[in-house]
Amino acid sequence: MKVGTPKMMRTIALPLSLLLILSIWTSWPSRAAVPKLDTIRVGIFLEVPGKYKLNTSTATFSSASAIQVGLRLPSAVLPVGQSKAGETIRFTLDDYKPIVAKTGNFQTALSVVKRLKALGGTGMLTSLNQSSGLVYQVIEGSYATSAEARTAADRWGKDATIASLTGKAKIELMGPLHMQAGTFASKAEAFQAAQAYGKAGIDAFPAMKQTGKANPAYTVLVGASPDAGALVSVKEQAGKAVPEFDLQPLDASSVYMALRDDYSVTESAQSPAALYAVPMNGVKIWISSTASTGIKLAERYNRTYRGQFEISGFSNRLAVINELPFEQYLYAVVGAEMPASWHAEALKSQAVAARTYALYQGFGFQVAHVVDTTLSQAYGGIGSEKPATINAVDATKGEAATYNGKVIETVFSSSAGGATADATEIWGNSVPYLKTVTSPDESSEKGLYHWYRAVLTSGDVGYIREDLLEETGQQTEIGQAIMRVKSDGVKVRPIPLVQENVPAVGQVNKGSLVVILEKVTQSNEMSWVRGPYTADALLALTVGKVRTAVKGPIRTLEVSQTGPSGRPVALSVNGQKFDVKNPDGLRAALGGLPSTRFEIDETARMTILGSDDRVQERPSSNSTLVVLGGDGQPKDLIDPNLFILSGDGTVRAATKDPTFRFVGNGNGHGVGLSQYGARGLAELGYDYKYILQYYYKDIKIVKE
Repeated sequence: MKVGTPKMMRTIALPLSLLLILSIWTSWPSRAAVPKLDTIRVGIFLEVPGKYKLNTSTATFSSASAIQVGLRLPSAVLPVGQSKAGETIRFTLDDYKPIVAKTGNFQTALSVVKRLKALGGTGMLTSLNQSSGLVYQVIEGSYATSAEARTAADRWGKDATIASLTGKAKIELMGPLHMQAGTFASKAEAFQAAQAYGKAGIDAFPAMKQTGKANPAYTVLVGASPDAGALVSVKEQAGKAVPEFDLQPLDASSVYMALRDDYSVTESAQSPAALYAVPMNGVKIWISSTASTGIKLAERYNRTYRGQFEISGFSNRLAVINELPFEQYLYAVVGAEMPASWHAEALKSQAVAARTYALYQGFGFQVAHVVDTTLSQAYGGIGSEKPATINAVDATKGEAATYNGKVIETVFSSSAGGATADATEIWGNSVPYLKTVTSPDESSEKGLYHWYRAVLTSGDVGYIREDLLEETGQQTEIGQAIMRVKSDGVKVRPIPLVQENVPAVGQVNKGSLVVILEKVTQSNEMSWVRGPYTADALLALTVGKVRTAVKGPIRTLEVSQTGPSGRPVALSVNGQKFDVKNPDGLRAALGGLPSTRFEIDETARMTILGSDDRVQERPSSNSTLVVLGGDGQPKDLIDPNLFILSGDGTVRAATKDPTFRFVGNGNGHGVGLSQYGARGLAELGYDYKYILQYYYKDIKIVKE
């Protein structure tokens, strides 16, 4: 039996192909909603003008296995060398640097390096062959222009210790302008040629240079001049001293790496590390290792990283980019953003949020998708990974949050403080999936001490931790509890938290009695206190943080408008607008408050009914305060602190002069997922998809 003629079969095939096309088309929006990202580029050190700045003058790498070094071209990576297993290699920009010291004595040079570090500089101890033998050079920093380098040189030249070590020798500048001499098949040949110039008193060092062939060649860079005039002088001197090599100016677009020895890390004249100087023109250096323990970057807290690194000059600064598989990047992000001991469903919600956030950013930093700080999301390398965070990422592989078919900006913060913020409350613009919801963030308070806000016999007010006080059974005449200090030398803190770098309010000894105003939980991600700030101190905090400077002393500061979650979105200072770019700017302008959810305690604000029934508002009125004593005689109030009994029996600590405290909830901007809230929901039995859809309204969780 025939199924059909060829013509009939072709007729049948057409609708099937159409059906296939329609099927692919209708599923396309959900598939396309999650962009595919196999590898991600993370900016470790990077400067993107107007957006991000985290600089280093050197990048120091090591690995348990050999590190492969190559030139990264658009078509391939050309290998140029490798380190030994466990060996350190360093990179810096071939830019402008002061030559702070030049000496044949290694210990003198090393002392200069240590002094520079003590002064906040970044000295590198290198060497060159000269007519007198091996000469050690101490070069400092990384500067985009000769003017910047000269400013730094002037600073180091004024230091008495450096001057004593160098014999007050003038600090010279080196720069990125070179002559090149010849082409050589090996580093050894280039090194011998460089020595010939060195014996003539001319700085020269070997360099790798890409020639367009499969393997790079070597050349000699003669001179390191900061300007064209100095380069002409080098050319004349070098041409006469070593005429056998053809000298040509090094093209500014050349792909090269200058090679030097560096003793800064080992601090030993017998064991230098390889120092690669990378041109400022965007040449990309690629380093990789097969070690399962990754590659260590000393300048970033000695963290180790999966994947590879790209080093280049970008925006006239050294750019250090970690490139690795996207999902493996998330292993470390989840571990850096959320404790691995938390509930698995909370970790999964963080994994999806982190994945979605990175996808949303695109190539947000010009040469990197994201950076490793909380400006993007925290990324701590292999050290941040834990089995639980890896499992959370693997269990949600490829999943992301979408709204109307597009990935969303899954912003998150540590704690919403009981209620998340609407996007309008923080950035001033409405986002349909970023609305306020209640949030179970209380778990951050578990196991913390309580603190008592207490009044000392001096009248000063501060906080004492609960284990340092004991009950007396006594009360004041108005019913306030009186407690006794249990040991000597107890510090009274300005907020309910030990801050060793913040002066204590006072100190009390065993047996001292204090009057209790309130009992609170130690400042944490859920609840906190900041201040008190005097009017002058608060004014100083606002400098440079507001668009319109606050005039005169601050007498009043109050919330003039709140948003959907109750967060302040506008403040007035002395009756005028407190002018910040957006509501989130309030945090920075008020001394770096932990969150956007806070109230202001204006301790000098009070309403006073006088004996003649006149109402006086303070601090609008600065008239003298007079109180009626127990003997019935009026007297001026001299003490800075006073205490007001409200109608409901609550005692409020007030001050005669304007002082400001901030009492708040939460940690971070409060928009989107609350990490402590995710933990709370997970512990109540909710899964990660519910958690995400709870914090991001009307979204879908889709998979690539």
